[in-house]
Amino acid sequence: MKKSVYFSIILLMLSPALFAQIGGIEDSVQDVSNTIRNVFPILLGIIFLVGFLFNAGHFFGENADLKKGITRVLVFVLIAGAVVGIFTYLVTIVV
Repeated sequence: MKKSVYFSIILLMLSPALFAQIGGIEDSVQDVSNTIRNVFPILLGIIFLVGFLFNAGHFFGENADLKKGITRVLVFVLIAGAVVGIFTYLVTIVV
């Protein structure tokens, strides 16, 4: 019983020192977070444009299949929306 009490007291005394060491990386994490926030919309726009261009073949040409093209574009938009939603949620978390 005494050993567990001593162990608990030692852990309580060491924990503030451990948290103090973590504080130094907040600035670098904030810089990376700001960079990702600035680059993400541009990257998502490029991915959306490339995905639409790959699916544009279903709308035009000799073998045009409107239903297949719309289905693929909608699936792509849903996936992109999910990625944006997840990113927006992660950005709102305070680091």
